[in-house]
Amino acid sequence: MRALVFAAGLGERMRPLTDHTPKPLLEAGGKPLVAWHLERLAAAGVREVVVNTSWLAHRFPEVLGDGERWGLRIRYAFEGGTPLETGGGMLHALPMLGDAPFIAVNGDVWCDYDFARLPREPDAEAHLVLVDNPAHHPEGDFTLDAAGRVHAGDGPRLTFAGIGVYRPSLLDRWREAVVPSPGSDEEPPRFRLAPVLRSAMARGEVAGERHPGRWTDVGTPERLQRLSRTLEAGS
Repeated sequence: MRALVFAAGLGERMRPLTDHTPKPLLEAGGKPLVAWHLERLAAAGVREVVVNTSWLAHRFPEVLGDGERWGLRIRYAFEGGTPLETGGGMLHALPMLGDAPFIAVNGDVWCDYDFARLPREPDAEAHLVLVDNPAHHPEGDFTLDAAGRVHAGDGPRLTFAGIGVYRPSLLDRWREAVVPSPGSDEEPPRFRLAPVLRSAMARGEVAGERHPGRWTDVGTPERLQRLSRTLEAGS
């Protein structure tokens, strides 16, 4: 199974830390955030990883190399000077990911989720990992029903953890979901994945699960500091 790590963001909320270091390469607990993902992906049997890049793209191969230290083969999907957002980034990386379902994970989150639990053949176009709503995002993102289907409608919401398994066919109808939107008519197109997922949810094609463990969206320097202290303390 292959995996995609989203690492092309500009990290604007993390400046000045990200002036010279992309956010996924910022350290927490003594190692880059993305390294935690690479370790868990390798432990789950993943052997090929695509890292999409834009801001300070040259820093990723400098720090991560070709992935050999984790038993991985890392390839880099450079998006140019302007990131293509999550949807455009996934579409841009598809030629490297192949025709089978693949894992995708946000490079700027930390989670103790075991990637080996993810389905190799999801019974939907996507399978998302959801977590309890953090203090900075109390409204949540999606609902999860008793049958394990994810919805965008009303009800008690959970937060998308930025971890999931996707079938490439999820993007077959992306234009219907995002057009018109800024960047969608450019080449390569730039668009967010969320509208594509909501469109698939309306068709009953998104499954999911709730992860009760630890998760951090490293969106501010303060959250990064708290996470690093926790990891260094081993708690």
